[in-house]
Amino acid sequence: MAHAHTEDHFDICIIGSGSGNSIVDERFDDRSIALVDRGVGEDLWFGGTCLNVGCIPTKMMVVPATMAAAPEHARRLGVDLHLDGVDLGALQQRVFGRTDGISRAGLAWRESNRNVTVLREAAAFVDEHTLQVGHRTITADQFVIAAGSRPRALAAAGLDDPDLAGMIHTSETILRVRQLPDRLVVVGGGVEAIEFGHIFASLGSRVTLVNRSDRLLRRIDGEIAARATQLAAEHFAVRLNQRLSSVEPAERGGLLLRFVDPSDTEYRYNTDALLVVTGRVPNGDQLAVDRAGVDVDEAGFVVVDEHQRTSREHIWALGDVCDHHLLKHVANAQARVVQHNLLHPDEPIARPAEPVPQAIFGQPPVLTVGATEEALREAGTEYVKVVQPYDTVAYGWALDDRTSFVKLLVDPATRLLLGAGVIGPEAPELGQLLVAAMSFGIDVGTMARGQYWAHPELAEVVENALLAAAAECEGAR
Repeated sequence: MAHAHTEDHFDICIIGSGSGNSIVDERFDDRSIALVDRGVGEDLWFGGTCLNVGCIPTKMMVVPATMAAAPEHARRLGVDLHLDGVDLGALQQRVFGRTDGISRAGLAWRESNRNVTVLREAAAFVDEHTLQVGHRTITADQFVIAAGSRPRALAAAGLDDPDLAGMIHTSETILRVRQLPDRLVVVGGGVEAIEFGHIFASLGSRVTLVNRSDRLLRRIDGEIAARATQLAAEHFAVRLNQRLSSVEPAERGGLLLRFVDPSDTEYRYNTDALLVVTGRVPNGDQLAVDRAGVDVDEAGFVVVDEHQRTSREHIWALGDVCDHHLLKHVANAQARVVQHNLLHPDEPIARPAEPVPQAIFGQPPVLTVGATEEALREAGTEYVKVVQPYDTVAYGWALDDRTSFVKLLVDPATRLLLGAGVIGPEAPELGQLLVAAMSFGIDVGTMARGQYWAHPELAEVVENALLAAAAECEGAR
């Protein structure tokens, strides 16, 4: 039953227009809803990070970038391809012509909903039922915090110099550059650094990726991360163990960047553009969630239970603001949980259990899921390990692939996967087979022998890895 409300009081207030926006459908027609969203990126786009400045535009750029990088691979196969050029404006029009249109249409649709009030200004809690939105103060019976995350700011002299701003980028601005930078320095060593490095190197920039630690992709399995680092270094320059200390204008235009290593040796790079992608931070602090009595963890993420409820019974949270995975598919799953629990408070459901896969769209792509070998070793968990190279199957020969592999970590007692990873062409698609096996509790032998594998598909490398793991488990008994 809808509550009587004034124009400043709502049944539900949702903060964030990414996955949070997907909660409201016709089942909420009898409730008054405030959708609060300042927007993301330079133009404060509606619709959240993934649509406007994240997964979707980056993957729409990865596809042409991978095509642009094809001549090198083709040469190994005896095919002479050459790249005549890249029309950056046409690529951007294809990407943003679509995403900007979806953003505008999404906002117009929400504003047309009779029971939804869209508020497009910055917000902060005043207390557990009150939110300051721009100059307006609103109250609500229930809140959903779906405010996402933002690029992590880096402390280095000159980074915030307004005269250099046009040459210094985050993930929110780099894809809309007017022209392709001749030289690009990428600071960071995570997923974004790998993906943007691939995009810009393939499109024609001279990319140098500089990372403060000794390897890229530190959060994933070490063996896969090491191979990804090795292959990235064949695609563009990779410099490890260097930390950005200062940014200043270069004498002949562009930027002069200074880095230092652990022994305080200084390194200098001249570049036309700098991209800082050193991770993301949750936006709970900007909302002053502490004033609502909402607990956060040491890293600033809002703490939630399995029902996505915060420390305040009437306040829910989902996505990057509360989840360390920082993944869109996790945010979407959690939005479905919050939606159900708002509609059926007496029959709450819990968010889906692990495993949560992550796909990385570099050159080559990667998929990882479940435990890393390091974590299993540290926990003293018994495991069987299989590393199956692509070149052990016919389609691997067809690709002339000598670097890609499937890695499985298996419990020898139950024969269930504890963790898995794939690095190589089609890794996200091949890896999803392993996600399915883990999610549905299918042991490696059943997964391998319980179905036909279409010969000579690339997925036979997964089949062979599963068969090898089953044999290893047998041997471990």
